Amino acid sequence: MESHFSNAQRAEVLTAALPYIKKYSGKTIVIKYGGNAMINEQLKQQVMEDIALLWLIGVKVVLVHGGGPEISETMKRLGKEAKFVDGLRVTDKETVDIVQMVLAGKINKTLVNLIQMKGGHAVGLSGIDGGIIEAKMKNEALGFVGEITKIRPQPINDLLEKNYIPVISTVASDRQGNTYNINGDTAAAWIAGALNAERLIMMTDIAGILMDKDDPNTLLPAVTVSEAKKLYDSGVISGGMIPKVDCCIDALAQGVENVTIMDGRIPHSILMELLTDEGAGTMVMKG
Repeated sequence: MESHFSNAQRAEVLTAALPYIKKYSGKTIVIKYGGNAMINEQLKQQVMEDIALLWLIGVKVVLVHGGGPEISETMKRLGKEAKFVDGLRVTDKETVDIVQMVLAGKINKTLVNLIQMKGGHAVGLSGIDGGIIEAKMKNEALGFVGEITKIRPQPINDLLEKNYIPVISTVASDRQGNTYNINGDTAAAWIAGALNAERLIMMTDIAGILMDKDDPNTLLPAVTVSEAKKLYDSGVISGGMIPKVDCCIDALAQGVENVTIMDGRIPHSILMELLTDEGAGTMVMKG
């Protein structure tokens, strides 16, 4: 592919990234991946390139993924209708089997394969493996939708120590062997907390927190927890953004340094966030 960058410009870009490479090399970063960045094939390739590049410069990357649209599509093909209550998928026994098949099977292994094709070394896990995510039933009306009760980070740490990228699908189990569907953002927040991660990056289908939801120019580059609470009260953070910001605040409470909500539809947004002055999306900080 023909590049419009001169060699001198490339060298400049690399040296500008050096302080950031130094800052994050050897640190753990959890990336929550889902939404449109997962459906669009070109974006998916770029996200996997970003992850492989971070791994190659010594960042310990943990990828936590969802797959809602693909689960819905598989259900439709099997003649089963998807039902949602307050944004959560109603999950009966048959649906949880489909969730496990799509998330822990097809999507997980596809992502592992893509990372390896980009030069990274990845291993796919589900929250069931090694009892990483233990859960209980959240609400009987929702069926097998899980509420996390415990994270066991040891299998993830073992893989990081052996220099692999853990790729984790968000299904969990309880002590009776029931399988649960877990919200991907919640799982990423808990996992980042359990790993004492330096950063949690939540990839979404919006630019970040906007003062005016219809105007991308009103993006807030950073908010503290107390500012976020005021934005809830004033209705700036509303709808689907509420659970996302809740997860950011949970992750901070569990010891993650800072959390960024970013637009997964922007090519290489992860690298822009971690390796440039500009950053991408909204950073949520303790204060």
